[in-house]
Amino acid sequence: GKCQGSLGRREMGKGQGERRGAGCVCMQAGKRGFRAAGSRGRVAAASRGGSGIRRRKGAMVVSVEPHRHEGVFIYRGAEDALVTLNMVPGQSVYGERRVTVTEGGVKQEYRTWNPFRSKLAAAILGGVDQIHIKPKSKVLYLGAASGTTVSHVSDIIGPDGLVYAVEFSHRAGRDLVNVAKKRTNIIPVLEDARHPLKYRMLIGMVDVIFADVAQPDQSRIVALNAHTFLRNGGHFLISIKANCIDSTASAEAVFASEVRKLQQENLKPQEQLTLEPYERDHAVVVGVYRPLPKSSTK
Repeated sequence: GKCQGSLGRREMGKGQGERRGAGCVCMQAGKRGFRAAGSRGRVAAASRGGSGIRRRKGAMVVSVEPHRHEGVFIYRGAEDALVTLNMVPGQSVYGERRVTVTEGGVKQEYRTWNPFRSKLAAAILGGVDQIHIKPKSKVLYLGAASGTTVSHVSDIIGPDGLVYAVEFSHRAGRDLVNVAKKRTNIIPVLEDARHPLKYRMLIGMVDVIFADVAQPDQSRIVALNAHTFLRNGGHFLISIKANCIDSTASAEAVFASEVRKLQQENLKPQEQLTLEPYERDHAVVVGVYRPLPKSSTK
């Protein structure tokens, strides 16, 4: 459970390898994290690189349905899984399974999204009310690592959106750059997120900041970037790893302390969600930056 010394860190949880990998990750019925409406097409169960689905006699029919978060979908089959529409059909990013659905005679390919390797996926399956990341969004992602979650954000925002992916680790940065080569809406920024002025010429104003940096000063890091790049009324999501902030205090006390720090920087938290069972002693805080007057939002 040690924190990384730099802003480069892996996105996968510890001690849960039995649920990782290329296969679907089960979603238990009853979780409010995957409410959906309407069908998104049906197809005989087939995925590239091995299906992992046990078929009965004949082809098993599966479906993909829209999630309540725009740009996110639910795969319904022998196992349910969170998926995103693949912006680069035929390509996996981290060995994830892909499923193809025919809609109106047109094939659409989706990528399974593993919540044990992505804090954002864990938050969605945990039932977070808002992620504020949707088609056409401009997103600043702090702590992009090798691009696992960034690739799914890329799918969600689509070709008309942009995700600026900041990563300080050169090793992870190489993988991130390779992901960005195939995805035109990802702009990799290999810099330390503590110094946003170093990359201010590369990034425009954004709608959302997502931060997963696992650093003791992560609230300050988010605030510095918000003051530089986040529009008034824009939103933020920050993943907090309690023992990276203070290993001697309870997780609840650490989360409360971080919320107070955010409030002092004009970052108004609106929602807090723990990430069990996908991550231990982690929480995601979602909020708004410099909220606009109510009359301005009508």
